[in-house]
Formats: sequence, C-alpha cells, structure tokens
Amino acid sequence: MENGIDPRALFTLNYGVYILSTGYEGKYNGQIINALMQLTADPVRMAACLHKDNYTTELVEKSGRFSVSVLEESVPLKFIGVFGFRCGRDFDKFGECRYEVKEGGLPLVTEYSLAGIELKVLSVKDVFTHKVFIGQVEKAQLFKEGTPLTYANYHRVKKGKSPSNAPSAIFNEVK
Repeated sequence: MENGIDPRALFTLNYGVYILSTGYEGKYNGQIINALMQLTADPVRMAACLHKDNYTTELVEKSGRFSVSVLEESVPLKFIGVFGFRCGRDFDKFGECRYEVKEGGLPLVTEYSLAGIELKVLSVKDVFTHKVFIGQVEKAQLFKEGTPLTYANYHRVKKGKSPSNAPSAIFNEVK
C-alpha cells in the first residue's frame, strides 16, 4: 500500500472494456479503453479518457469524433492485444478486424462487439497525463445480445494486463 492507497480497493470499481476508434484524413486508429461513462440521458452524453501520448488521442482531437465498440465477454485476448498493445502509427489495426466505416469516415469495430456508439466531441478536459473527451451521442446500435466484457473479467479470467500508459498500469503487479 502506497500513500494510504490500497490498489485492491480500486479493483472493486466496475468498468467495461471497449474499443474507442476514430478516423482522420483516411487514417483509422483505435485503442482499448475502460475509462468510459454515460454522463447524461437527455441529451445522451458520454466521457472517455485517453492518454495524451496515444495516437488515437491525436486523431480524436483532429477529427472531433469517435466511436465506441462494446466488447463481448468471449472476445479473445489476442484480439484485445491488437487494439491494446500496438501503436497505430506503425501498424494497421483495422487490417486485423471486421469494421464498418460510418458517416464522415468514422470507423466502428463490429467484430466481437455487442454494440456501437458514434459520438461528436463537445469538449476536452486536461487531466494531467490524460484527456477526457466529452461527447454527444449521435447514433447507437445494438449488434447482438450478450454479456459485455468487464475490466474485472479481463484481469481475473483472461489474465490481461494494462498497457504502460493506461490509467491502471501502475497496478499490473498487484496481487
């Protein structure tokens, strides 16, 4: 326990695991996120948190739009790795999955996804190492019924780790 913070207490918070994607001038990129929440119901607004150094962050800032794919619990760890552990500057992540291109060139991953949400950025908040994008939901569709992947399942069942610049990476070694 460091500075009175027991990371196991933070592991009790419930999160989903998602792919946040965007496109700008014909370039697509996406990444695994768990820091996503619905803020309001009418109008439907959401917040997503991305590390400042990520290529996805750069493209979201330029395009002003992003999509979210809600991953199903049965998604293979290898698929998560494509979007979670490789940089889109050097690798075409979308060459490794099924996806649709939505209005305005916005990619939306459909493979291993239960639902897809398209958002327009309304504002951006700087939070030290990360940026929080507040978005207006423009479209949302259910692809299929199923159980969404949770962050707890990702760690406990799939034995997944967090990338080094994820908000939760400092807890990778906690037992």
